[in-house]
Amino acid sequence: MSVSTDSSGDDPGKELERLRVMVAEVLDEASRQGATAAEAGLSRDTGLSVSVRLGEVETIEHHRSQGLGLTVYIGQRKGSASTTDLRPEALRETVAAACRIARHAAEDPYAGLPERELLATEFPDLDLYHPWALTPEGAIDLAKTCEDEARAYDAAITNSEGASLHTFQGVRVLGNSLGFLHGYPSSRHSLSCSVIGQHGENMQRDDWWTVARAASDLEAAGDVGRKAAERTVRRLDAHSLTTRQCPVIFAADVASGLISHFVGAIRGGNLYRKSSFLLDALGQKIFPDFIHIHEQPHLLRALGSAPHDSEGVVTRPRDLVADGILQSYVLSTYSARKLGLKTTGNAGGVHNLTVDTGDLDLAGLLKKMDTGLLVTELMGQGVNTVTGDYSRGAAGFWVEGGEIRYPVEEITIAGNLRDIYRRILAVGRDVDLRGNIRTGSILIEEMTIAGD
Repeated sequence: MSVSTDSSGDDPGKELERLRVMVAEVLDEASRQGATAAEAGLSRDTGLSVSVRLGEVETIEHHRSQGLGLTVYIGQRKGSASTTDLRPEALRETVAAACRIARHAAEDPYAGLPERELLATEFPDLDLYHPWALTPEGAIDLAKTCEDEARAYDAAITNSEGASLHTFQGVRVLGNSLGFLHGYPSSRHSLSCSVIGQHGENMQRDDWWTVARAASDLEAAGDVGRKAAERTVRRLDAHSLTTRQCPVIFAADVASGLISHFVGAIRGGNLYRKSSFLLDALGQKIFPDFIHIHEQPHLLRALGSAPHDSEGVVTRPRDLVADGILQSYVLSTYSARKLGLKTTGNAGGVHNLTVDTGDLDLAGLLKKMDTGLLVTELMGQGVNTVTGDYSRGAAGFWVEGGEIRYPVEEITIAGNLRDIYRRILAVGRDVDLRGNIRTGSILIEEMTIAGD
């Protein structure tokens, strides 16, 4: 192996070619050392992180990282190893380590690379690479602007947890011994702010953040700060509720968690371990008729877009739920084989999972609910994937007559996910695009609220 590890220069095309050559060399070396099959992923990235608090700089960090992950198969024995040292001798030793592990591993009839015909062969440009030529001084100015706007919003803002800006750009190449070899550059930038408000003895904190592939798609720094402060101030003087059953709206930025629990329940690993409340649910009605949940892996600039999954299997738009009925699971090659199925191209997760919306915005959902609870924050991990039982600490606002009346805290919301999903009445069009699950606010017909 004689590949140079020089990473000078910023041309992503040249960097991609260097990494492709390196991955190909590693795969050849694995074959020379006795592997019957192998796959390798190699990445290099750079970034800048800045944080400020109370107008003062707290941290400035430049990031530069690289790493290789390798999996080899000797027959159906599997071994994996990784390294951040990309010198030729270190790569040879990484291959040797993976092969040693494989020789001592137990045979697994489900282990191996994906079927060749499932691998991606076309690679659309998804517009994922938008490097940000931001100096530390420029990053500091943006973070300070963000926090300054938050602190100046209202006299009730008495303290700050600070504002942070992160920018990242990198290149990743994936290859395997079936002839798959592909990589692409990507970028991700974010800005966040968190502040503390006080009214008498009551103190509250809240935050806001923005994230995008391109800096031009971020919310303005001042807007992020003002939203963080606004969210904090409106929570002041919160109190609990008496125990009751009532309608609940999950605000868009927490509603994604409800969908995430659904994804976890149909994930291959939980299914073949028989640790899911949706075991054998394919073809069953899980949601109301109007619910449509689908993947859109090729959206331009989206945070969850990718031409293939982490095994090289092609990604395609597909339905998980149509007319409320479960159409497909979320499977990698290994979990699919364990279940006697085919991979769905979800090694590494889902890609821009989208819940189709109705016509109402959040204000419209509040009026539709009339009286009930708007949840804006969830705490704790009280979700049982095996039974579907759901119980989490929550904070938000009590709603009467379709209008927010006062903030609430120190309550618990509970139910069973099967019932919660069946009782969805509407999905708002206020879609939160800051993650890999894209949904608006979700109105649930009824849940149990435990309080005073």
